[in-house]
Amino acid sequence: MDSERWCLIQELFHQAVDKPEAEWESFVRAGGDDAVAVDDALAADVLAMLAEDARGASLLDRGVADAAREVLAADAPPAAGVIGPYHLTALLGEGGMGVVYRAERADVGSVVAVKILRDAWLSPARRERFARERRLLAQLRHPAIAQLHDAGALPDGTPWLAMEYVEGVPITEHCRAAAAPVAARLTLFRQVCEAVQHAHQNLVIHRDLKPSNILVTGEGRVKLLDFGISKRIEGPERARGETRTGLRLMTPAYAAPEQLRGQGGAVASDVYSLGVVLYELLAGRLPFDLGDRTPAEAQRIIFDEEAIRPSLRAARDGAPGGGAVAFVPRAEWADLDVLTLTAMHKDPARRYRTVEALIRDVDHLLAGEPLEARPDDVGYRAGKFVRRNRGALAGAGLAVAAIAALVVFYTVRVTRARNAALAEATRTQRIQRFMVSLFEGGGDGAAGPVDGLRAVTLVDRGVQEARSLAAEPVVQADLYATLGSVYQKLGNFAQADTLLGMALDQRRALFGAEDVQVGRSLVDLASLRTEQARYDDAERLARDGLDTLRRRLPPGDVAVARATVAFGRVLEERGAYDRAIPVLDEAVRLHTAAGREDTDLSASVTELANTHFYAGHYPISESLNQRALALDRRLHGERHPTVSSDLINLGAIQFELGQYGAAERLYREGLAITIAWYGDDHFQTAADLTMLGRALNMLDRSDEAIQMLQRALAIRERVFGADHPSVASTVNEIGGIALAQKRFDDAERAFQRMVEIYRVVHHGDNHYLVGIALANLASVYLAREQYDAAAPIFRRAIAVYAKTLSADHVNVGIARIKLGRALLRAHRVDQAQVESLAGYQILRKTMKPSVSWLQKARQDLVEEYEVLHQPAEAQRVRVEIAATQPQIGADNR
Repeated sequence: MDSERWCLIQELFHQAVDKPEAEWESFVRAGGDDAVAVDDALAADVLAMLAEDARGASLLDRGVADAAREVLAADAPPAAGVIGPYHLTALLGEGGMGVVYRAERADVGSVVAVKILRDAWLSPARRERFARERRLLAQLRHPAIAQLHDAGALPDGTPWLAMEYVEGVPITEHCRAAAAPVAARLTLFRQVCEAVQHAHQNLVIHRDLKPSNILVTGEGRVKLLDFGISKRIEGPERARGETRTGLRLMTPAYAAPEQLRGQGGAVASDVYSLGVVLYELLAGRLPFDLGDRTPAEAQRIIFDEEAIRPSLRAARDGAPGGGAVAFVPRAEWADLDVLTLTAMHKDPARRYRTVEALIRDVDHLLAGEPLEARPDDVGYRAGKFVRRNRGALAGAGLAVAAIAALVVFYTVRVTRARNAALAEATRTQRIQRFMVSLFEGGGDGAAGPVDGLRAVTLVDRGVQEARSLAAEPVVQADLYATLGSVYQKLGNFAQADTLLGMALDQRRALFGAEDVQVGRSLVDLASLRTEQARYDDAERLARDGLDTLRRRLPPGDVAVARATVAFGRVLEERGAYDRAIPVLDEAVRLHTAAGREDTDLSASVTELANTHFYAGHYPISESLNQRALALDRRLHGERHPTVSSDLINLGAIQFELGQYGAAERLYREGLAITIAWYGDDHFQTAADLTMLGRALNMLDRSDEAIQMLQRALAIRERVFGADHPSVASTVNEIGGIALAQKRFDDAERAFQRMVEIYRVVHHGDNHYLVGIALANLASVYLAREQYDAAAPIFRRAIAVYAKTLSADHVNVGIARIKLGRALLRAHRVDQAQVESLAGYQILRKTMKPSVSWLQKARQDLVEEYEVLHQPAEAQRVRVEIAATQPQIGADNR
């Protein structure tokens, strides 16, 4: 038996098992809830399983659904109603895939819907489909899509999801109960389209759009649910059989003909389903009556019969309270018919090519403008003008001749405006067709089915397509910019550099140096240069792009705010914190003034927090990072990369304050999110591994630390090359472990490499990272007891710090304590006491008394005061040592 047939048997079994035994046979032979095609042999297999299950002898009676009912029964002990941090409070529903409960999380006071996979141990295909739903939901971030908050597994390995809890009713029921007018229905429908468009932009196709998956909340907001059989273009590990099985799980009444034929679901299939939903919203009925039809009859109807216009369906079948929209003028019905029937055309090539195109026509209809899908004739456009201006024309009492003259006049104006709009629409549609082609595969000459493509392969093919668009240079430039940004996110900086540079050159040639598109390209390229650590170029490009956008756009435009963040980040990476902070303050102000709590605001707050961190303003940085964390959790849920970044940043603050145990916990929480999102081999994973390695080393767990750091180094060298600052960051930690293990030659080589990367390749002598590299190199000589060699290098490090950091920065304090020790060991006690005391006074302002650096400074000060014959001062420090000694390590376990 092939896997596809076996999965279908399981689905039918789970749909039937909770029904009365007398209904089993008729239910199974009818194809279950989704009316799939069932032959006699398959029906017999399912009925045999049901009979065996009824006897209680089969393993099937120990599935998760039954176990969950036992565990979560009303009279069960309270502990049984807990999954992860969630207390389950009510059963919401059961289906073939899983059991869904309402749940509460007491610590944050949130309510979620917890979904548990049925019988996870039975079928790898079911587990993979459940895991795919989790991955897809984690990537979709839109206010009209129910968000994923958390995920985990029960002790027996059964997976579960915690999702946004949505209290609402299906969109059709909402409109029927409210007797919503056509404009209100279209507005809700537009929200649905925006959510689906967001999914498509993230290369996700829903494949089961229907009213029961589209809820309207009490506040009138749409929420799109159930991505359980959605599809993402991923790697070749997905078998073709699984994909086809997924296609058979959709609801036939809303499925496109090509889906029912098993030809795969693409953008056009979701467009079709949206068309059916709109049909039902308008007419109060589905376009085809599939009730009491066999699966074969239902498919024949969908394949061969044409749907009657929703206006006729509403007129014939619409009864008061039946759900059809009321009081629609004939002319408006004509546009509604065109809109709906274009979306659900049987031929995918004749539908709206993308959901964005469908949204545009919804907007045109709401504004009383001509539809793009409507045949383009003068009478139609003139009629639209008259209807839009009926009140003004009637009030003016114009004669028929005057009306005709105005119609001609405005038709000419509309035509001119239309020509400009069509040029833009053509460009947009060309890009849309390009994106559709990536979803649908490369045509007959493609190497394989689209499900066999990795994301990188997909983008590579997109570049080849873009290069063929020489006759459409504006579209080509847009695609180069988009694909270049994608490559940057994937860590392929060389390809990103080529494409973003081509986009900039092409836009300059097309529009001139002062165009908004040129400004955006400059900012895009500045962002890449920052990643490449080419800071001179990055600052110049960011400044030029920001200036261009400021000249061409209003001050509050989001593009100006984004460019301000990009410019601030360049200054931050250069170590110019005094210049970066006011720039990033301005970016936060611009995004806050826009009145939106969105990803742009989060990014600007995070960059400002980072800059304060590097400047040593830890309380300010912690407050800003907490703000960013709360915002990102509201926007994205608990398991998003921005949440990971916030946790890592908070961990870094704890690390600098000497709270290494707290830092490790935050680092591990962030790393788990990063790996779940990006995988084990991504440069962001490497960054988090490096941070965790630092904490483990300070906790004297060097074996664990070195494993983390070697993994991180390999990734970073592959992605960035051997001389990138991020490579130096990991090399620094590896050198620190070698130093702690007294492998001085290895440590010296590591820190020399670090100095080379930071000072010679990138920063010169004017960056605090150069100071860190020098201080660490000097620490090797200090450990070797080469005190006369160590002291001048420590002084050089402190001089570098003085150019970029405040005088009371933690790094300055540590370097001065180390310099004091080198001078003490070299018997230059007068100088040693000055440095040890200065470093001690810096660190005691921000660090807990038990931190090791403070303990070392106290020990040195006691020795120095005794040599200098200052017994009272020595005794004062001894008292401090005695007061803090019992706490050593307590905060760092």
